[in-house]
Amino acid sequence: MGNKGKTFETSVLTAEEVTSLMDACSKRAPTGKRDRALICFLWRSQLRISEALRLKPSDIQPDGTVRVQIGKGKKYRTVAVDQKCLDVLAVWMEARSHLDGVNGRQPVFCTLRGGKIATAQIREKLPKLAAKAGIEKRVHAHGLRRTGASEMVDEGISLLDIKEQLGHSSIATTDKYVQSINPKARLERMKQREW
Repeated sequence: MGNKGKTFETSVLTAEEVTSLMDACSKRAPTGKRDRALICFLWRSQLRISEALRLKPSDIQPDGTVRVQIGKGKKYRTVAVDQKCLDVLAVWMEARSHLDGVNGRQPVFCTLRGGKIATAQIREKLPKLAAKAGIEKRVHAHGLRRTGASEMVDEGISLLDIKEQLGHSSIATTDKYVQSINPKARLERMKQREW
């Protein structure tokens, strides 16, 4: 059948699956703390992997405001994350603060020597963590973004707010995006129509 007939549903995870994915990361090793924080951040911020890997510590405020300096199309935007995500991130930032030569000039999600992490490294790592967590769905960074967007639809967050969080240039793009990943909310509204 090819990819044309497939839906995006296979890459949308449940909150329990994302938690299992995070739990598959080592809780002791600094890299495990970093990977756990990155997974949580991708899920809760709905950032693209390239955007998350460019963040500097000064881009993330204690109140959960996140400044994306260079988004898709070189656009700046501000997004938000919740306190639980900040708590997971704080564990990594504490471990990060003890790494030799790592300071505020390096990316938040950096190597143990302060270097940049390649998106290919994350693409390779996520399926391994998924297998370890027993998740049979395809797991990838953009799937975490889709998962967060799908949850926002379920929570009744306005399409305009979802558009801003995702960094889309038009609301039509956001509408098409959310319908492809979560038609459930629209279908339920249509079933409830009265005449």
